[in-house]
Amino acid sequence: MGNYSLNQKIIFFLLAILLIFEPIVAFSPEDEKSVSSLRGINRFLAEKSSRAAMTCNIYPRVCRVKNSPGPDCCKKKCVNSLTDKFNCGKCGNKCKYSEICCRGKCVNPMFDKKNCGGCSNKCKKGSKCVYGMCSYA
Repeated sequence: MGNYSLNQKIIFFLLAILLIFEPIVAFSPEDEKSVSSLRGINRFLAEKSSRAAMTCNIYPRVCRVKNSPGPDCCKKKCVNSLTDKFNCGKCGNKCKYSEICCRGKCVNPMFDKKNCGGCSNKCKKGSKCVYGMCSYA
């Protein structure tokens, strides 16, 4: 603040403080009612969009577009019921904690001979699936 006098520095300091505290002082409890009301400035924020949301329960084709999570609609969300752990085979069919969804069925990849360690990983004839590996030990 180079060549300014002490009085000019004090005035500058007071103006800076005033600018910082002005929004706090200007807001009174009486203004709170108008803020929560749907009238005035905040009405714009409270309004819902006039465009309809593109949910699959209204527009089922949304799930069939490229890069969609899946072709099936469950609870307004696109899912693949052949692989989705929370909608395995049908909407709302949840697999247990240790299971995964393979081709619409809940399987335990740690011990399932047809899905050992992952979906469609078959163990050879005569070998067992143990801890997700064929012929372990």
